[in-house]
Amino acid sequence: MNVLPEFVTRYPNLAEARLGAKVVSATDDFFAPKERLISRTDPVFIPDKYDDHGKWMDGWESRRKRTPGHDHCVVKLAKPGRLHGVEIDTRHFTGNYPPAASLEACYSLDGCPAEDVAWIEVLPEEELQGDRQHFFDIGNNQVWTHIRLHIYPDGGVARLRVYGEIEVDWTSKQGALIDLAALEWGGMPLGCNDAHFGVPMNIITPGVAENMGDGWETRRRRTPGHDWAVFALAHPGVLEQVRIETTHFKGNYPDRFSLQAINAGAGTAENLLIQAADWPLLLPEQKLSADGIHEFSDKLENLGPVSHVRLNIYPDGGIARMRLMGRVTD
Repeated sequence: MNVLPEFVTRYPNLAEARLGAKVVSATDDFFAPKERLISRTDPVFIPDKYDDHGKWMDGWESRRKRTPGHDHCVVKLAKPGRLHGVEIDTRHFTGNYPPAASLEACYSLDGCPAEDVAWIEVLPEEELQGDRQHFFDIGNNQVWTHIRLHIYPDGGVARLRVYGEIEVDWTSKQGALIDLAALEWGGMPLGCNDAHFGVPMNIITPGVAENMGDGWETRRRRTPGHDWAVFALAHPGVLEQVRIETTHFKGNYPDRFSLQAINAGAGTAENLLIQAADWPLLLPEQKLSADGIHEFSDKLENLGPVSHVRLNIYPDGGIARMRLMGRVTD
């Protein structure tokens, strides 16, 4: 079993379309449109599927280059952020993958960066293999808005995923009521005890869950206890409303849930996960029902500003979305 790099499970994909990322340009996408490069789903291969340009491929694919140079593609990230790692996925591209790739980044307020914008290399040219997921660390700590993927000299890439921390200017948000757990603001899962059918990051993503696979779901518990997940809020704040959605979960929703919270300040993820079981109660156990939306406000304890939350579900099951509405504090 392959072990994923830490940046894949710890940070959001800033090149995800449902967070707002867009492919804004490509030198060539004759065989497969550039927009497929940032599709959320895993790439698929359909043996007998062809279109007017040839074999249908689930990704971005340029034509065979007959002139000097190479192809590239520009992606506007969903939010400005600091990059920690990248995945360049060539799955299903065998005789048509690029032998190498590199990555540049820039900061631009324009949707499509101007020609004179300064691009900085954040990943030097790396060798690629066909039909494989490639993971690379990025050591640059600057804030970027766009990335440019270079492929040498041409070919197809199924998916590009760029993992990093979202950067937000909080000075203009003081006192604002927002979903402090939301991925698009910078909320992040720190860990959980089980994610067999779906990961905690799913429940803080935008929009309505598409299906059960778009939520966090644990396996059936056969031992005493309950399941839990810990989240770092995008910014410390005073929580005023909690919404738990069990959309699509009918025979497998949790019977109950509760929330614990703390204003942790500094602390490693490992230490926070250990300490979380002893955090104060923000919301005592509440009943849940199947395929529904549950909102709570008057039962919240007054803990003041909090920075981290532990979601407990009893005894197990699946949750589609969690919204923690609160006011940003200093």
